[in-house]
Amino acid sequence: MSTSALKFSGHEHLRTRLAMSLLSGKALRVDKIRPDDKNPGLRGQFCLPLCGIVKYAHSISDYEASLLRLLEKISNGAVIEISYTAGILSGGRIEHDCSAARSVGYFLEPVLMLAPFCKKPLELTLRGVTSDDLDLSADVLRTVSLPHLQLFGVSDGLELKIKKRGAMPLGGGEIEFRCPIVKQVTSLNFVDAGRVKRIRGIAHAVRVSPQFSSRMIDAARGVLNRYIPDLYLYADVYKGEESGKSPGYGLTLVAESTTGALHYAELLSTPGATPEDIAQTAARALLQAIRRGGAVDRDHQSWCSEDIARCRMGELSERAIQTLRDIKEFWGTSFKIVAESPAADGDGEQLLVSCFGTGFINSNRTLA
Repeated sequence: MSTSALKFSGHEHLRTRLAMSLLSGKALRVDKIRPDDKNPGLRGQFCLPLCGIVKYAHSISDYEASLLRLLEKISNGAVIEISYTAGILSGGRIEHDCSAARSVGYFLEPVLMLAPFCKKPLELTLRGVTSDDLDLSADVLRTVSLPHLQLFGVSDGLELKIKKRGAMPLGGGEIEFRCPIVKQVTSLNFVDAGRVKRIRGIAHAVRVSPQFSSRMIDAARGVLNRYIPDLYLYADVYKGEESGKSPGYGLTLVAESTTGALHYAELLSTPGATPEDIAQTAARALLQAIRRGGAVDRDHQSWCSEDIARCRMGELSERAIQTLRDIKEFWGTSFKIVAESPAADGDGEQLLVSCFGTGFINSNRTLA
């Protein structure tokens, strides 16, 4: 394990950098976390007991501190100051209560990058908010993120179940995530985005009238039926203890192409908006996501970076660009990006991203 810490500033991209630190075994130091904020994170000092040693993290918000606790549970030997010394990814059965300030997607997304490289298969239970307007929801993680992970050869035993839904602000939801371990992920060669062949959707509602789901489905059909006949949207209504602690509803739409490319759009209820407004806006957002093209949607571009062979993408997101830069810092891998002409149907500019991967191997699996 490297003893010299890589240094970064600011809280942006913290999750991805923590995941890279654990995978590469290189220590990470982050400073200048919200230095100009009048109330940077928790007030005073926040104490993190790790491996029998008490360290202090300054200027970290409660959900970031909760994420650090989760990573400490998954790994063995991690030390946080807030410099971060990576430990061994142990895996196993883990339960974690997430901060209600962010949804479970905030916490699970970096775990998805780490789980295949644990010592033992990961069985993770997360409790908290299952969907918000900042992070990937539990529905998107299950229907879009997991299929992306399967592109790298992680499939048998990969599963995410939504046991309880929990809307903002009080949450009360619960998900179960299971992931097998692999010796080495397969290189990605995904350059053909194909044509959209079907659209699926989930209209969920908790602690509100079940009619809200039906109204969203009817409104979304009114927009999407004009473009594709293979359209199936279903209502997912939770009642009683499984409905969490706060009312809410939303619509998740996923378009699948003939080659397996996935694009999604999701919108949650907001004050003053009707179910019809939510559904129509989500449907138009899905059409816009399809129009941007690429074999990988914008929110998952940063996933398809390490050990990549070739992948066609639309316009790169800010997060994807920073991820490519961080990979060069951690592993020294550079990427070649070639712009391609727009397709004849008017899609935006396409980018062919390629590199020679590191051949990363799961060394944690061989440890006693």
